[in-house]
Amino acid sequence: AFSFALSVSIAVLVIACPCALGLATPVAIMVGTGRGAANGILIKSADSLEGLHKISTVVLDKTGTITEGKPVVTDILPADGYTEAKLLTLAASIELLSGHPLAEAVVRKANEKGIDIKSADQFQLIPGQGIRAVIDQAHIIGGNLKMMQENAVTCQNTGRSAEELSAEGKTVLHFAKEGKYAGMIAVADQIKPTSKAAIAAMKELGLETVMLTGDNLRTAEAIRKKLSIDKVIAQVLPEDKEREIRKLQAENTGKKVAMVGDGINDAPALMRADVGIAIGAGTDVAIDAADIVLMKSDLTDVVTAIELSRATMRNIKQNLFWAFFYNITLIPLAAGALYVLAGLKLNPMIGAAAMGMSSVSVVSNALRLRFFKPGKMKIPQQEEKKATGEEAIQKTAKKSEKETDKETDKETMQENSSQNNEPIKGDDQAMKKEIIIEGMMCDHCKGRVEKALQAIPGVQAVVDLDAKKAVVSGSEETSEEILSKAVADAGYEVISIQSV
Repeated sequence: AFSFALSVSIAVLVIACPCALGLATPVAIMVGTGRGAANGILIKSADSLEGLHKISTVVLDKTGTITEGKPVVTDILPADGYTEAKLLTLAASIELLSGHPLAEAVVRKANEKGIDIKSADQFQLIPGQGIRAVIDQAHIIGGNLKMMQENAVTCQNTGRSAEELSAEGKTVLHFAKEGKYAGMIAVADQIKPTSKAAIAAMKELGLETVMLTGDNLRTAEAIRKKLSIDKVIAQVLPEDKEREIRKLQAENTGKKVAMVGDGINDAPALMRADVGIAIGAGTDVAIDAADIVLMKSDLTDVVTAIELSRATMRNIKQNLFWAFFYNITLIPLAAGALYVLAGLKLNPMIGAAAMGMSSVSVVSNALRLRFFKPGKMKIPQQEEKKATGEEAIQKTAKKSEKETDKETDKETMQENSSQNNEPIKGDDQAMKKEIIIEGMMCDHCKGRVEKALQAIPGVQAVVDLDAKKAVVSGSEETSEEILSKAVADAGYEVISIQSV
């Protein structure tokens, strides 16, 4: 009868309503990205979250990603005819014009020792090798061993070999004046306390780990062994990082590569990778180029992001299964498949209720992602951070620099105070001020303010993001105008400055 046919038709239309199917993916993606934000992981698109679960290889930039990005000078080894002070003067004067983290470490060391830094002219950067400039009408070069070889400079014996220093995980900078070797300075960048645990967790997830660095192979291998990284690609020029990502992607069909970096020279590689992940304290260019941003600048968040992606995709598959299962099961019933056999016919009102319940079940399943928690990783305690990082560097620095006990104790105190977010203290401290700053929102903001203040000669700064303030100190008084200008140039507003 017509009424029977109409009832069956309505039941089929109601049951076949694709609400559950339409909700299965977007709700899970929405909850997943929200959960990522709650964990300090900013996911820019659904494609990024979805693509992350397919990753088989994670490429990690070294400086600022695996390491703190704040190198310290551990060894000053002058050649014949030079003293430590003379070599450091030469090195700091030429490195002052470079924005590289290694150069900043040399300049910072010169400031600590009260070295008079000279002005340099005709500065030139040679990518992948080093720098050159003219100081007091003398041609000065500084950089890696290749830089010396390209300029026919013979490296003399300085007490310790560059190979020995590199084997300890240090980067060696060579310097020469008018074609004559002046000596070398070793710089070490502290490994982040959580890097080893994060890399171990990546391997537990079945991921291949690769370290990408411009350091020489010996230095890179020392760090690789220390962190149990699967593979290292060393001596990579900044412009070649993107090419290395392409090589990894081409190794076998279907291989998906994620790149984690923080610098300007990482931006092309971040764009080339299947998923680009930027460290929150990195440069604006890297953050813009990346698909995912880690606000806490912690490699453990890479593991969290991958786990979240896998959990989200698992949830989507569950949602799609139940949505299809519901339609496949109930559409034949609504069409009257059991009416001939058992006289059973689905009432359209029951069909409407079932349709609504299917949508509720899919949304409820997606909301389970709100309870997602990162996997448990063994993160070193605060005491272990010091023992594995700064203290090891400081012990080597004590032996190589042969400083007095008082000077060494002061440097160790400076390192430890920055580790614990405490201002630097010392007998010769002439200035200690507290700056209230408006506009800092994340670790990236904190890093920019810290860098801007520490660029002022003789100034050490510790920024407290939660309190929206910076504590600066130094052996000489620095005017409030200079401090305010440094913060303003970084893009933030100074509310007040007071002595403490």
